[in-house]
Amino acid sequence: MTDERQPVVRPATLSDAGPIAQVHVRSWQETYRGMMPQEYLDGLDPADRLPRWQRLLSQPGEPRGDVLVAAAGTGICGFASFGPTRDEDQDPDRVAEIRAIYLAPGALGHGFGRLLMAASLDRLTGLGYQRVGLWVLDVNTRARRFYEIAGFRPDGALKVDDREGLRLAEVRYRRRLP
Repeated sequence: MTDERQPVVRPATLSDAGPIAQVHVRSWQETYRGMMPQEYLDGLDPADRLPRWQRLLSQPGEPRGDVLVAAAGTGICGFASFGPTRDEDQDPDRVAEIRAIYLAPGALGHGFGRLLMAASLDRLTGLGYQRVGLWVLDVNTRARRFYEIAGFRPDGALKVDDREGLRLAEVRYRRRLP
């Protein structure tokens, strides 16, 4: 989705759960083509992600963190989620984690990701976090470049994520917050 009107970044509400689930799945299908098995990507369905987003968005203030959306016109162009780090080697009172930034197909290259990143970092700084980290697929060069432009650097931590039944190698990036 693209829209020439100025996007608004705002906190997600429960009514955004459906559009977020849609962006989440369609983004994976576009972004991870060639990085994950195609049959896995083809089998993703927004209806399967909807209950998760409904649950997260119906419990504001929970330690799960926050979700922001970039809205333009009548639709959601993307979303970001963040909160305390889930990494055991980091202090969740001082270190935050960007858990996801995903854009709707067609929304790449229009500045929506930069807006979501800036709003997320501003929010985390306002909450008193000193550092922020994130995990990215080691083969996702476009995302890695995006994070490096935003001031993130790999810190040497690696992991294999096999939650989805796939073995995905990830690299941790970190940066200081103002």
